[in-house]
Amino acid sequence: MTQRPIVLITGASRTIGIGSSIAKELAKSGWDVALTYWQPYDTSMPWGSNPKEVQSLCNKLEQFGVRSTAIEVDLSLTDSASRIFDIVEHDLGNVTVMVIAHCHSVDSDILSTSVESFDLHFAVNARATWLLIKEFGERFRGETGSGRIVAITSDHTAGNLPYGASKGAMDRIVLASAQEFRSLGITANVINPGATDTGWMSEALKTDMQSITLLDRVGMPQDCANLVRFLCSKEGGWINRQLIYSNGGLQ
Repeated sequence: MTQRPIVLITGASRTIGIGSSIAKELAKSGWDVALTYWQPYDTSMPWGSNPKEVQSLCNKLEQFGVRSTAIEVDLSLTDSASRIFDIVEHDLGNVTVMVIAHCHSVDSDILSTSVESFDLHFAVNARATWLLIKEFGERFRGETGSGRIVAITSDHTAGNLPYGASKGAMDRIVLASAQEFRSLGITANVINPGATDTGWMSEALKTDMQSITLLDRVGMPQDCANLVRFLCSKEGGWINRQLIYSNGGLQ
């Protein structure tokens, strides 16, 4: 059997999340899938998390005839990236594509943000992204032109300072890798999907977002997954070093 390509997706723990939708879309396209998640963060959020969702997701992926593995890991720790890649290589093999879909997001503004919160956001959203990309570049064994890095970002900063600022730093790191990994033939792109309904929106907010979106609906995780699938395909290989707004025409 021809070796299937392997994708590592960070932040895929909730069934209705963007990471989970990406995982299912790539599994349907024949990718073996490695996932990371961090249950303590999910359970601290207002929407909560069911610990059984990760195994349920893996079971769903394997119904498409691919292999999967799930790794619970705290990305604020500096040794997490190397540990993730060690486990994925042991369980599945060398990673061809990395999708950075994790985040740490706790609302606070310029005046109310604590130093501890600011540092934690940057540790998870920016520093962990750098360490993961570093590990990916050092271990990449794929053919030139086959490697992909795709990250999911946001430009929501006002009232959400540490999240937005750390995502901005993440963008720069990802786009820099497109140039620095030129010799490896790895493309690197960032997707800004706009406000996406993953269970955190109130009905009032959905109505507001729909009214300012040209396609007259809110974004769904599948919308982002469709674009990630294309970027990871051979046909998407010419798109490189871009920050892509895929938000239905959000005004």
